[in-house]
Amino acid sequence: MSQTHAARRAAGPAQAERLVRLRMSSFGVVVMLIIQFILGIIYNLYGTAPTAAKSVGMFSSPVLALHVILFFLLVIAAVGQLVRAVGARFRLTIWMSALGLLAILAAGFAGIGFIGNGDDGASLGMSLAFAVALAAYVVLVFALAPPDRSSTT
Repeated sequence: MSQTHAARRAAGPAQAERLVRLRMSSFGVVVMLIIQFILGIIYNLYGTAPTAAKSVGMFSSPVLALHVILFFLLVIAAVGQLVRAVGARFRLTIWMSALGLLAILAAGFAGIGFIGNGDDGASLGMSLAFAVALAAYVVLVFALAPPDRSSTT
């Protein structure tokens, strides 16, 4: 039995409910990150790319504006996730939630750098930070999954 399932079984219904909420909020952040990625790709393909001579405003196009707004919503969701994780007092959720929040913030700062001058390194930073954040929250979705009842006899 994994540590997550043992913790859930030993902790009682209140702790189990906290872990279920953490799993659902992790799933919500995963969905938001995927939408954020899609918006970023749409802007990358169809938007005006910034250059060293000309930056673009954060709200210069509807797609970019949605991308920026979703970033702020992601930060709020990630902070809420971390608060829930600390309340659940389960180490894996705290570490993965903190890592996810830091990666989202790193992607945001890289995005600010990108819209300023179109730097390829900033674009790469956004992508890598997105991948780290997505991985952190996907780990939580799977780690907090309920035990498979069919294998217990």
